[in-house]
Amino acid sequence: MATTSNSVLFLSSDSLSHHHHHHQPLHLSSSRSHSVSLPPNKRSNSLTLRCSTNGDNTSSEKETPIELKFPAFPTVMDINKIREILPHRFPFLLVDRVIEYTPGVSAVAIKNVTINDNFFPGHFPERPIMPGVLMIEAMAQVGGIVMLQPEVGGSQDNFFFAGIDKVRFRKPVIAGDTLVMRMTLLKFQKRFGLAKMEGKAYVGGALVCEGEFMMVSAGSS
Repeated sequence: MATTSNSVLFLSSDSLSHHHHHHQPLHLSSSRSHSVSLPPNKRSNSLTLRCSTNGDNTSSEKETPIELKFPAFPTVMDINKIREILPHRFPFLLVDRVIEYTPGVSAVAIKNVTINDNFFPGHFPERPIMPGVLMIEAMAQVGGIVMLQPEVGGSQDNFFFAGIDKVRFRKPVIAGDTLVMRMTLLKFQKRFGLAKMEGKAYVGGALVCEGEFMMVSAGSS
């Protein structure tokens, strides 16, 4: 920095001695002095702009309250439609809403887990955890929604849960959670009325339960 400063001073004095009768050296010297003072102003303006921009972002985030940030699940089948398809009733109907349905292929549904569910007083009194077997039952009911549709040809009167394999429980499900269940038809032997399905259940996008389900549609006789 010292070398640059000396060089400027030397140039100004040399120019003054060589062109004594011109005013150009004064103009050059003044111009340089002015150019040195510009960068701090530019730096100051950019800092001010950045600060105000950050402030705007923060304020815009604060303007949206948390209750408006999360959209509701869509409704493909409401509880009334579900009750028309499934034979289950209180306290064993464990599907509240179907949010996606592909005829004869898959269904995605939700179970709102609430402290008012009748199993929580006993499982457990001090720690309300949804029983794993009831998660499996809820998923089987979603499988029933796939299999009892006209596209598949099932019936409430002769559809049963036949077996389950490769079950894994990954995380506990507690009161206040929303259990999101996807059931996908893997294989259907119409002659024997036998269906194999893949089931996965999630809470907040995290896998909590999975397994392979066997469903059977037996003749009334």
